[in-house]
Amino acid sequence: MKAARIHKFGGPEVIVIDDVPVPVPAPGEVLVRVAAAGVAPWDALIREGQSKVSPPPPLTLGSDLSGVVEAVGTGVTQFKNGDDVYGLTNPQFCGANAEYAIAIATMIALKPLGITDLEAASVPVVAITAWQMLFDYAHAQPGQTVMILGAAGNVGAYAVQLAARAALHVTAVVTKKDTDYVRSLGAEIVLDSQMETFEDSGPPVDACIDTVGGELRERSLRSLKPGGVLVSVVSTDPLPSLPDVRTVFFYVDVTTERLNTISKLFDSAELQARVGSVLPLNEIRTAHQMLAGAPHKRGKIVLRA
Repeated sequence: MKAARIHKFGGPEVIVIDDVPVPVPAPGEVLVRVAAAGVAPWDALIREGQSKVSPPPPLTLGSDLSGVVEAVGTGVTQFKNGDDVYGLTNPQFCGANAEYAIAIATMIALKPLGITDLEAASVPVVAITAWQMLFDYAHAQPGQTVMILGAAGNVGAYAVQLAARAALHVTAVVTKKDTDYVRSLGAEIVLDSQMETFEDSGPPVDACIDTVGGELRERSLRSLKPGGVLVSVVSTDPLPSLPDVRTVFFYVDVTTERLNTISKLFDSAELQARVGSVLPLNEIRTAHQMLAGAPHKRGKIVLRA
């Protein structure tokens, strides 16, 4: 089978398409014939050797996938051959950018009926990250106000949608060009991230959802009510510390249960998938160049089978 692999760390040029044997699922695993797989910023971190969770090369890139179950390992009873599934390969975030991939059974779920494989492959990590930020860590409740930094990004866009449907008041912080986009997702107030004092331009908030980090994160603390919480998935620098607010950083935990929750929202048309540029597997170097800033469509970059 074809697989997009690295044999050393480096830029997009280190990615090669190798012919490798089709893997065999171990106990608790399934073999998936990949229909589509996501490409995301953490793939670039793995490729560059900056990931704290991935194994050393050689390795197959990619984590999000959608496809059909081809075989199941011993002990797997919740899936069978022919099931359409989506989810994550493993906690090391690797192995999906290939014609076949092994996935841990507790990190995948049946694919929602109303979305395509391309859409499904764009969902798992970013949608679950947004869900966990809002509900597992910020403990957001209906009627509260949340500020979402980077609300037009892949995680941010799901955070806006999820917050709006949960009856939260959403303040989105984006560049001016993304104002209409985040309003279409459900943001009530939109603040220009390039304003000198955006943090003083909106109402106090109960929670800040940070997908950006840096100066914006530091400034956003001024918007938090006493007892509020800042939840971040950006680890490039230490979280700020204030006596009257809580701060949390976490790594996403994709599980069958959480995916099933997201699936119900897709099946009821309460969420919309955001697919960006779509490329074949053999153009994965181009996909990684897009991660580095080359022009591409808004939304998650996806590789099609």
